[in-house]
Amino acid sequence: MLEHFFTCPYCWETISMLLDTSVSNQTYLEDCEVCCNPIQITPVFEEAELINFEAIGIDQ
Repeated sequence: MLEHFFTCPYCWETISMLLDTSVSNQTYLEDCEVCCNPIQITPVFEEAELINFEAIGIDQ
């Protein structure tokens, strides 16, 4: 697991998330811990190293 900090695309607060480094390509939804809006999270790992990370807002 890897702790990663990023900015919420809704409230602009810095939040942290634990990412599973054992899966190279992932996409899932997670609610912001501050404003509770859904964020699409897409981390990409190569040999357990984070090489790309996207956190985008979902139109509701």
